[in-house]
Amino acid sequence: MLSHPLRLRRLSSLLPLRAAYPNYINGGPSPTAETAPTFSPGTGCAVAEVAASSRADVDAAVAAAKAAFPVWSATSAAERGRVLFEAARIMKERNGELAMVETIDAGSVVSETTTAHILGAADAFEYYAGVAKTHASMGEFYGGAQQSAGAGPAGKTMDTFSYTAREPLGVCAGIGAWNYPLLVAAWKVAPALAAGNTMVYKPSEFTPLTSLLLGEILAEAGAPPGVLNVVAGHPDRSTGPLLAGHPDVKKISFTGSTAVGQVIVREAARSLKKVTMELGGKSPMIVFEDADIENAVGAAMNGNWYTQGAVCSNCTRVFVHSSIKEKFLARLVERTSKIKIGDPTDPEMQMGALIMPPDVPSGHFDRVAGFIERAKADPSNTLIYGGERVTVDVPDGPAGKGGSGGYYVRPAIFDCSSDDAEIVTDEVFGPVMSVLTFEDEDEAVRRANASPYGLGAGLMTKDLSRAHRVAAQLQSGNVWVNDYNISLSEMPFGGYNMSGYGRELSLHSMDSYTQIKHVYVNLGDVDSSLYPE
Repeated sequence: MLSHPLRLRRLSSLLPLRAAYPNYINGGPSPTAETAPTFSPGTGCAVAEVAASSRADVDAAVAAAKAAFPVWSATSAAERGRVLFEAARIMKERNGELAMVETIDAGSVVSETTTAHILGAADAFEYYAGVAKTHASMGEFYGGAQQSAGAGPAGKTMDTFSYTAREPLGVCAGIGAWNYPLLVAAWKVAPALAAGNTMVYKPSEFTPLTSLLLGEILAEAGAPPGVLNVVAGHPDRSTGPLLAGHPDVKKISFTGSTAVGQVIVREAARSLKKVTMELGGKSPMIVFEDADIENAVGAAMNGNWYTQGAVCSNCTRVFVHSSIKEKFLARLVERTSKIKIGDPTDPEMQMGALIMPPDVPSGHFDRVAGFIERAKADPSNTLIYGGERVTVDVPDGPAGKGGSGGYYVRPAIFDCSSDDAEIVTDEVFGPVMSVLTFEDEDEAVRRANASPYGLGAGLMTKDLSRAHRVAAQLQSGNVWVNDYNISLSEMPFGGYNMSGYGRELSLHSMDSYTQIKHVYVNLGDVDSSLYPE
């Protein structure tokens, strides 16, 4: 067992948590040589033992997926869709349990995990269940007399036809982030399986629990053993790079920081794997002078405070026209001050705890606090609300021992005069909003695009001509008009530039889990006139 300063609590009150969460490989639990505790951000307590996977565990998971691929890829698309539909039904049926486990493990409030996390994951499975059969038949056909354009006698007309087929890749690997554990897993697992691949999924080492349960859910839904294998990592292990560099893995899909994504890409390049990268961001929102103030404030709050600010596409740079800035800030502070921060298992709470305790090296809580303190010391920024640690009295319950524990911070709003301030340029991944002033449209677009990232962008205006004009100019994979951070299973999600490449969700994601085969059929004689007898 890996050492850690906090003891694991094994109490009957920990339900719906289990005492241990092993890897899920080849249709069942797979014990590992070592385990490590996972913590509840709401209390700081260790709440369960989780597998700490080694190279041998990764190899076993990949081997199971490889052995299952011939059976699963030969299963009809309609049957694969039925399994995914059933998995979605089970998720919705177990929503209460899964949401509470997610809340305890990730620190997000239960009112959020029951909706965006669990039902969002179920929606992704339902969507790909529905398109599995249609996508399998999405090929191209060209018949009749054709003129050759490649090797062979050019310009000759022949009685032939050609068609294309989309085929699964084989074993795919997914590596998830800690902010939306089950949702991110669903975005990767559902399209991969719908397309006929098998998968090895590695959740974040900080929030592994619901992803480990996903293996059970797929098995209950009828997936054969080995179709989905889940291996938990550990901060001291390189489980993700092991998957990315594994010779039997044909594709890697990663969600996380840009820095880690670069490591994954380098490993994947050794065997020229297909890669999808959904990485960091420092997204802008532009609030024009004609915007509805209430809606603009609501969109900015949705794009900054949801999930304690830990959303990769958050609009952490809010550009507000000078004519309405004071009204915007006054209403923003008024509404933000009413947010209920506390025990994430309490349905009345609106903001939970930041991930990871501060005594963990490079702990996220300390990282966010460091950004806030440095921003306060920078004369180009003015803290107009929040930023301090919040003490929360948490009762004994499913998240562990109560008391004044957990890792909570009040949302911080900065009025910033420089686009070059650290708090404006760097991704904090916490509840920190930078508000900046602009004078005209061209200036706003230019400054909004002045970032190495390009994941999300938003604009608030009543002028639809302006909305379309500005949306076309924003360098971002996702642009929201008069709203923010809305994702649909039917539409693609992904970024430009340092925010990654490839797309999650929609048919575009299904495409990325397949390879195209061209089949050419000649109905007549072989034309070998170039080589006469």
